[in-house]
Amino acid sequence: MNMKDRLKNIGISIKSERLRRGISQGELAEKCDISRNSVSLIETGKINPTIIRVIDIADALGISIDSLVKDAKNKN
Repeated sequence: MNMKDRLKNIGISIKSERLRRGISQGELAEKCDISRNSVSLIETGKINPTIIRVIDIADALGISIDSLVKDAKNKN
């Protein structure tokens, strides 16, 4: 799996969890102290968030980091 696919999978996981909890991009952005546009770019896999940002997002969603990145792990 290449990096682009991995970023898309992380973004899909974040968006799925956010929607499952009924949180808007703006609300998630506010909880993470980032812009709504940054949330959008992360969810679409267009930017590579730092590990600190992933931790912040996981905390804001009330889930583990592992649950966000499990589909992005390189499967050899």
